[in-house]
Amino acid sequence: MTEKYPFRRPEARSLGRLLVLILLVLLGSTRPAWASEAVSLPSFTSQETTIVFIALLAGIISLLAGAYWYRSVVRMSPGTERMEEVGRAIRDGALAYLMRQIKTMSVLVVVIAIGLFLLYKGQKALGYDLADAIGVAAFFVIGVLASYSAGFIGMKMATTANQRTANQARSTFRGALETAFRAGAVSGMFTVGLGLIGACLVFLIFKQKAMLVLVGFGFGGSLAALFMRVGGGIYTKAADVGADLVGKVEVGIPEDDPRNPATIADNVGDNVGDCAGMAADVFESYEVTLVAAIILGAAIISPDYWSADPTMRHSALMLVMYPLLVRAAGVFASIIGVLAVKGEDREDLDPMQPINRGFWVSTIAATILFGLASYLYFDRFNPTHTVTVPTEQAAQQYTWVPFFLCTFVGILLAIAIGWLTEYFTSTEKKPVTEIAYQSRTGPATMIISGFSFGMESSVWAVVAIAVTLVLALIIFSGNALLAGYGISLAGLGLLTTTGYILAMDTFGPITDNANGIFEMSGVLEEDKASGRFAGIAGLSGDRIVGRLDAVGNTTKALTKGFAIATAVIAAVSLFRSFMTDAKLLSLGIRLDVPEVFIGLLIGGAAPYLFSAFSINAVGRAAYQLIEEVRRQFREDPDIMAGKSRPDYARCVSIVTAAAQKELLGPGILAITLPILVGFGLGFADPEKGAAALGGYLAGAILSGQLLAVLLANAGGAWDNSKKKIEDGLFGGKGTDNHKAAVICDTVGDPFKDTAGPALNPLIKVMNLVSILIAGIVIQNISAAVRATICIVAVILLAGAILFSKRGSIVDRQEQVVGEPSERVRIETGGK
Repeated sequence: MTEKYPFRRPEARSLGRLLVLILLVLLGSTRPAWASEAVSLPSFTSQETTIVFIALLAGIISLLAGAYWYRSVVRMSPGTERMEEVGRAIRDGALAYLMRQIKTMSVLVVVIAIGLFLLYKGQKALGYDLADAIGVAAFFVIGVLASYSAGFIGMKMATTANQRTANQARSTFRGALETAFRAGAVSGMFTVGLGLIGACLVFLIFKQKAMLVLVGFGFGGSLAALFMRVGGGIYTKAADVGADLVGKVEVGIPEDDPRNPATIADNVGDNVGDCAGMAADVFESYEVTLVAAIILGAAIISPDYWSADPTMRHSALMLVMYPLLVRAAGVFASIIGVLAVKGEDREDLDPMQPINRGFWVSTIAATILFGLASYLYFDRFNPTHTVTVPTEQAAQQYTWVPFFLCTFVGILLAIAIGWLTEYFTSTEKKPVTEIAYQSRTGPATMIISGFSFGMESSVWAVVAIAVTLVLALIIFSGNALLAGYGISLAGLGLLTTTGYILAMDTFGPITDNANGIFEMSGVLEEDKASGRFAGIAGLSGDRIVGRLDAVGNTTKALTKGFAIATAVIAAVSLFRSFMTDAKLLSLGIRLDVPEVFIGLLIGGAAPYLFSAFSINAVGRAAYQLIEEVRRQFREDPDIMAGKSRPDYARCVSIVTAAAQKELLGPGILAITLPILVGFGLGFADPEKGAAALGGYLAGAILSGQLLAVLLANAGGAWDNSKKKIEDGLFGGKGTDNHKAAVICDTVGDPFKDTAGPALNPLIKVMNLVSILIAGIVIQNISAAVRATICIVAVILLAGAILFSKRGSIVDRQEQVVGEPSERVRIETGGK
């Protein structure tokens, strides 16, 4: 039989990897004289080494706190034998998926590492020697491994804590809430610890040449997060959509009914998407904002100043070390916040209240800690009590106050983003309630209402970010370089309490799984039959996990809002580094130049193409899963009667394979499109190509931010409107209102958990790729080399687009048309 889709073949995948290698080799052969991103630093003194060790110690403490909570959760009872059986199936499926993804991407990671080594080796004029080139490639791989490790640990803890949370709900509301949140904190603390330790190792190994290597570490984290987000998002939402549409709508059974063949795949998806994917996503946000701040801090005072002036030399190192100190303060603030989350065994408890209380405690603790650290660092530990920064007129001196204020502005942005996200996605707020009321007229009006609220929320999110940037500019008015540094400090402030923020996110999938395990294991009926359980504080166990699950949807939406906001702020910070590398600070980016405007248009369109890839992938994978679930129900009627066990493994296998097939296209898009714009629009004038690439980044940042918030909040609002109806509004489950809400939720699933969150790492990957090639783009390299780079990029991009189109449902079906009076018969898959 002739194969219709050659991109599925291993040799086609190998060809794609070979093309990537060819492109990177070409980039490495250009030997440019570039990069201010590769800034050298003054020699370290004992003070700088002490700061690095303080940050390293904070990272180790973060890991120890995570390990302590891990052990405390593992020691809890896993529940009944049936609960353990369901929990084991979820764990095995999640681990199998992640191992397969790591295997799929390992070759590509090695290829890119080789390309980075070739790109940087021999750049002696810039301070690179062989060891530094190896360091860039090695720490790129370390960044990938750290990002995957953060995801793996988060997923491992979540798949252990889900059944323990469910078991706690059988006897205590407080215990269930605290178990789920402490387990989420494991993911948060390991993510923070790995990020801090990785950055500190770069400084300890390469010292004043650390700036040459840090960008590789950040790039590795971002690329891994992109793949984790895309693959995990496709998996989780394909399984969720497939399980809901057949189970809830077509046959009218509950969401996690054990008769549904897709329910195990659905619960596995919560872990590989919302736990592993989000942990990797937050890790790269945490790391890239740190890298951006350090890079900009190093670029403020050039070697011409600090080599001749000891005061300038000291100031340069203080600006570079300060971000590490802020991150160290955030570790302790996160631990304090997690400990502040306390539940109660009462019927009217809103689980969001103790979580919000913990957030405020961590935020206040962070403000006090990094405020105190700023004062001691810039004033008491600094002989001059000021930071001296050169300007065009004369040197300016700054106390600790403006640096503290810029970081505090990030805290204010976190509060604003949290309030906006909660308002537009919480079950207790007006937007979700209004969407739920629209169910009285069907899913169409619910979709219209939810989409409009999502669009509105994206505008206010941009306004909040814009105000933050303006405040940073005001604080450091008159000094453009310090203003850019101030913006990066705001990004640090936004994610100061990363450990707590990620605990909020992982709380969501843990409680979602707990809800599923509670229902699939039949433990409620078992307890009632034995007389063991009559309810806690007026609530049965299933209502406890259901209430925790609804709050988990809001916490997940909050974390997505934080991650998206950091993507924009980090992108703005990295954009400044790109402008310096591309030598565009004096020229600017003029929109009246056609090449620049074209770059702006392409950049604005890139997030939409990326989202189309991922959302369409969810639709195709969900189609396959729905057909499989229907087949099992059709061929084995005993499943619905509860006499036969569904084939869960088959459904898990389908979505696993579908998710892996979709990874290549988005990754190639993120890497090759900036390369194509920079080189392709710079044939006539390399500087115009660099400016066009700047326009591309500007367009991608703006449209990516707006689209990401729209998708995340619209999807979250639809999901929680369904939860509100399931909790009893308009008659609850099984009603027409509920069916309409389920349809809306399935529309929003790939919005909020696939395309929307994946735009966050996409923006940063494109920025980091642009920084890496900025100095090459402006070189007068030969037309032949430039053309070859463009041709390879076009081939890769075309392959990615064609790859995303293969497997179309239409192409996979054979239509047999009979007599005009006969209906068209469609036979799927050639059967």
